[in-house]
Amino acid sequence: MITIIILYFIIGLFASILGSIAGLGGGVIIKPVLDLFGHFDLATIGVLSSATVLSMSTVSILSVKNCKIEINKAVSSTIAAGSIVGGIIGKAIFNYLINILAVTDSLAIFQSAFLVVLMLAIVLLINNTNKMSSYKVKNKIIIFVVGLILGLISAFLGIGGGPLNVVVLTILFSMSFKQAAFNSIFIIFFAQLSSLVLVGISTGFNPYDLSMLMYMIIGGLLGGWIGSNAANRISNKLVKRLFNFAIIAIILLNIYNVIVTL
Repeated sequence: MITIIILYFIIGLFASILGSIAGLGGGVIIKPVLDLFGHFDLATIGVLSSATVLSMSTVSILSVKNCKIEINKAVSSTIAAGSIVGGIIGKAIFNYLINILAVTDSLAIFQSAFLVVLMLAIVLLINNTNKMSSYKVKNKIIIFVVGLILGLISAFLGIGGGPLNVVVLTILFSMSFKQAAFNSIFIIFFAQLSSLVLVGISTGFNPYDLSMLMYMIIGGLLGGWIGSNAANRISNKLVKRLFNFAIIAIILLNIYNVIVTL
């Protein structure tokens, strides 16, 4: 039991460190790792991931006063509002497929395969931003719709939305990589908070096996603190390298999960 506790603490810790530094959030790492171990069902993994990422993002946001990176509250708040609405829709679709249609195995394969395609697209986009046009979108309706789409995809896949946020903030709002990463954490906080509130209102937390929740949250809090302090000291270039490393690892892990599930 002690070994299992340490394992889940480490998963929460390292996912949160990387998530905090690179704006990934951590959910995109936690989800495929927990799929790999197979100790929990998809719905429980979603709750564990959301709670860990929420704890990480809370610590990261609280350290903003000591950070030199600016949060664009007008843009990020509007995206966050859209992502909350999209998150509710995405979670509702996920719950319908799991609870009504009972297609758990098929959904797990689809999520992993879709994540592979999505992560490949993200890594290609993020490494070719210098060859692409960047914009400064100001229309609040467009920004809200962008947030809604991000929230829907992220909630349905159970990933928190970090990599998607970073790409969108970099291309559509001309943010530097570090600025996009930190603003992504701001958006993730509200998306994960709304996700957990929705679970509490709809099904409650009793149906889920949350035996590892406390240890993952502790890992998330510590990882958020370490990551946010590190992000303030390292270069934009190194943040981008860590982002690329994490995305490639996620792609390989999801490919393995698809092969094993099949």
